[in-house]
Amino acid sequence: MVCIVCPLGCRLEVDMSGDKLNVSGNKCKRGLTYAEDELTNPVRMVCSTVKINGGVHSVIPVKTDKALPDKYKLEVVKALKAMVLQSPVKMGDVVIADIFGTGVNIVAERDM
Repeated sequence: MVCIVCPLGCRLEVDMSGDKLNVSGNKCKRGLTYAEDELTNPVRMVCSTVKINGGVHSVIPVKTDKALPDKYKLEVVKALKAMVLQSPVKMGDVVIADIFGTGVNIVAERDM
């Protein structure tokens, strides 16, 4: 796998022998942490748009306020597709709080 934590883009070799995870190719400790996290609990940010009534545009950009477990990303996108907001909305407004009980909020990325 390629580490995406810093601009070096180290090519990591990962070997899962039994209970032990062996990572090589990383030039810093962040690469080791990245590989471990990616294999045991992958997380992702989600950026999308939501329909809005009464705005200058027909959609408004939104994103998660922090990374959420990867297994929820498709369900989050489906929930956003079904949603329609009403203007006015301010940048940073929480449009969905604690989505799917993850502790992650969906926030507006601009005023409209």
